[in-house]
Amino acid sequence: MAKQTGGEIHAAPIIDQSSRPGAITRLLIFVVILTCSAVAFAVFRERLGDPFLLGILGMLAMIGVGFLFATAIGFVQVAPRSAGSELSRSFVDSMEEGLVVADTKGRILYANHAYARMTGATSVADVKTVDNLLSDNPEAAPTIDRLAAGLRDGRPGDGEFRLSHSIRPGAELGARWYRTWARIFKLPGHRQPVSAWQIADISRERAEQERFFLDLQKAIDHLDHAPAGFFAADPDGRVTYINATLAEWLGIELANFVPGAVRLPQIVAGDGMALINAVKADPGTARNAVIDLDLSTMDGQVLPVRFMHRATTSRDGTSGPTRTIVLNRRHGEDASADLRASEVRFTRFFNSTPMAIASVDREGRILRTNAPFLSLFSRVVDSDALERHIKLDAVIHERDRDAFALALDRAKQRQAEISPIDTVLPDDAERHVRFYVNPVVDHAGGEEAEEAAIVYAVETTEQKALEAQMAQSQKMQAVGQLAGGIAHDFNNVLTAIIMASDLLLTNHRPSDPSFPDIMNIKQNANRAASLVRQLLAFSRRQTLRPEILNLTDVLADLRMLLARLVGNEITLAVEHGRDLWPVKADIGQFEQVIVNLTVNARDAMPDGGALTVRTKNLSAEEAAKLSYRELVHADYVTVEVEDSGTGIEPETLKKIFEPFFTTKEVGKGTGLGLSMVYGIVKQTGGFIFCDSEVGKGTIFRIFLPRHVPTEAEKAAEANGAAEEQTRRAKEESRDLSGSARVLLVEDEDAVRMGSVRALSSRGYEVHEASSGAEALEVFNALDGKVDIVVSDVVMPEMDGPTLLVELRKVQPDIKFIFVSGYAEDAFAKNLPEEAQFGFLPKPFSLKQLATVVKEMLEAD
Repeated sequence: MAKQTGGEIHAAPIIDQSSRPGAITRLLIFVVILTCSAVAFAVFRERLGDPFLLGILGMLAMIGVGFLFATAIGFVQVAPRSAGSELSRSFVDSMEEGLVVADTKGRILYANHAYARMTGATSVADVKTVDNLLSDNPEAAPTIDRLAAGLRDGRPGDGEFRLSHSIRPGAELGARWYRTWARIFKLPGHRQPVSAWQIADISRERAEQERFFLDLQKAIDHLDHAPAGFFAADPDGRVTYINATLAEWLGIELANFVPGAVRLPQIVAGDGMALINAVKADPGTARNAVIDLDLSTMDGQVLPVRFMHRATTSRDGTSGPTRTIVLNRRHGEDASADLRASEVRFTRFFNSTPMAIASVDREGRILRTNAPFLSLFSRVVDSDALERHIKLDAVIHERDRDAFALALDRAKQRQAEISPIDTVLPDDAERHVRFYVNPVVDHAGGEEAEEAAIVYAVETTEQKALEAQMAQSQKMQAVGQLAGGIAHDFNNVLTAIIMASDLLLTNHRPSDPSFPDIMNIKQNANRAASLVRQLLAFSRRQTLRPEILNLTDVLADLRMLLARLVGNEITLAVEHGRDLWPVKADIGQFEQVIVNLTVNARDAMPDGGALTVRTKNLSAEEAAKLSYRELVHADYVTVEVEDSGTGIEPETLKKIFEPFFTTKEVGKGTGLGLSMVYGIVKQTGGFIFCDSEVGKGTIFRIFLPRHVPTEAEKAAEANGAAEEQTRRAKEESRDLSGSARVLLVEDEDAVRMGSVRALSSRGYEVHEASSGAEALEVFNALDGKVDIVVSDVVMPEMDGPTLLVELRKVQPDIKFIFVSGYAEDAFAKNLPEEAQFGFLPKPFSLKQLATVVKEMLEAD
């Protein structure tokens, strides 16, 4: 049976009980008609008589029977269908997918013809719901049960399943694929919602997908085994696809290849990445380029290849993925083997040389470049710039372009010897480059060559930095030697002044009128001595007494002093690193370093600010990542002193560690503070660097070598406090007088005379000499009967260490004390390892001289 709608014929549904009145409705209508007839019969019977009423009754009966018949066949409807309902039914009836609607009790309300055809139903009795039809089928049951459970919870759903044979009985053999949808909705005239199941045969769609997949597999197989390599990469250079051919060339195990795990810089040798990165497309376009370069295999071999490279860029200018065909230049039949090998060797040499090379025409425009050239000048030169033939002077600083123009003119005149040009990059004055311009000799039958010159470029940034570092080091060393020499001579003067003051003070009581003047002389001499110590610290010739320190404890003890130094306007913060390694340094000198840096920071913040002192451990690996060229890669404990002050100008920053250089007003600084800091840190074996930005502040970074204590040092550290307390108690009660014979050797007359008087006043028998040679004569004259020798280190004719060596030949166990303004380490390294001696740094007082002599005499 068929219906006609809008000129089209479609199959009528096999069941449609969704809109006809049911049996109860028809029965109610019939009862109403009969009731009306009975009432009319009772009313009119008495008035009109039986014959007339019987006629009326018969006519009404005929009308009722006709109405019931018309209603039953659908000719008369209680609620006529709307045009929209007809359109919907026509659409549903013409669907190719099967549709069945049932109520909550499983009674079928609607099933279209497609559903009957798909399930093989030929009558109303054969129609079953989807879940009744397939719930017992093990292949479809999981999907059907899931959808049915969802409907019971009010949830729609869909799914696919595969059957080894068709749902319709008697259909042709073969597996079939089905897709089904299930949902619930409200149907007018029904109190409970109804469920709708839709089912479609998608076997043809699946077959098409399978065919497409097989074709794709074949295409991938053809691409994998093509005679050329192929790879795709994302904008960050991660390889997202590589074919089997290229994987075999590179030695990559394709089965273990993970997209994105390999990056282009890992497989591109030398500076080849500069050639690849130079290929850039305009926004919204793609760009193709041919590149000759070398690839690096997994076992480290080099593979010469040719790239057919394609780069893309999105409309917003963002770099897109790249796709590249790779040709193995070891293979091919387009040229002879010798010619191909020569071409490969030249390309490898041209792109692998560490020197940047470019050819220019007579106007100085760049014609060709190698990979290192693109890498060196990547900010200026790319593939677009090469196509536009930009001038080479675009990569030369403006101040040196005239020199390049002159060199190019000489190259065009075939002049072979042309001086190199040292310049910097136009956009980075810290990067130095040296250019060599060589003429091109024409061998093409007299025709003018396309290239006018070949330009070679070498980055000399490291070389310039090392030169500057060496010059600065030599300068600091020369100034240090000068400072040390001045300090040595000045120490002799100060020693004489201090000793003379001490001798005067022994003869003057505090009540004497001249006593304050003498004290003033001594105090100013001591003040001058502190300046000398700063000079010695810079020259690294001062005497240090290193000990194992924990910087956390040292800075904790210094905190109160630093707080008083900076005042209330500056916020002080001390940040201690966790588990700091020990260092070995002179605690007094280290404290002086921190104090000097704190005072400088305070002066840089006249309006207040923040000062932070922080410590932390720095491993050798972390030190290697820092940009300080002098810093040796080792384990350090770092101390940072950071302020938020005015900062330091770049030109001033280069001179801050030089002695007598200061930016402070006259009378407010000697210029020795930072030079002393520099010398102490260097003498301790560490490094100090300063970073500053004008208007933002300054940070000093001190790197002290990590010290690994020995077992003896650990034991000494544990007993050190008790021994120090005992030593101080002995010093306070010690009798400094004696009767020993002392040989005093000093070339400075004032110092020698003062020392003789000082020791003689303590009861010693003193014999003096003005040089080492004279001291030997005195020693021999006394037949070697000398208890102790006190000698200066630096003397004419024979210095102190030489004198000790000569005396040990006669008397190996002789007691000897060196007196010097230099550090003990400055001369001790020249003495025999078994030599034992005392040391007294200049300038010294009478008491210090007597104390050292007494200790040396009492030593075993």
